[in-house]
Amino acid sequence: MSRWIGIDFGTVRTGLAYTDGSGQMAFPFKTVATADAVTILDKLVKEAPCAGFVLGLPNAWALNLQTGGTHSTAPILAFKKQLEAKWPALPVQLVDESNTSTEAVTASIAGGMKKKKRREKGSLDAVAAAIILQRFMEQQA
Repeated sequence: MSRWIGIDFGTVRTGLAYTDGSGQMAFPFKTVATADAVTILDKLVKEAPCAGFVLGLPNAWALNLQTGGTHSTAPILAFKKQLEAKWPALPVQLVDESNTSTEAVTASIAGGMKKKKRREKGSLDAVAAAIILQRFMEQQA
């Protein structure tokens, strides 16, 4: 079986996560500089069979389609096109990322992450990517 790769895209930092081979469980992988994201994704795709990518997009995008979405919509959609161009055989699914940052804090506290660590920039982005991925898997079930 193949795993899915989850992405919490940001213009500076991007959180990455992936599923197990059966696509049942999501695991935070790491937070990387967005400039390095495609290089890291290339390694992940080559490391194990990949079913595709799951990219978080603000819910407001769907609501504000006529107005162009939120401030992050355009960069996220540009990144989606970049993924599709590099890996045309792999689907890129868009999933609502609303409240994933809040959920990431809650999950990190429950997992025992210290407050000092949670305050570090980017420490929660990989957890948010795993939450985005988990939402996708729940929608598929």
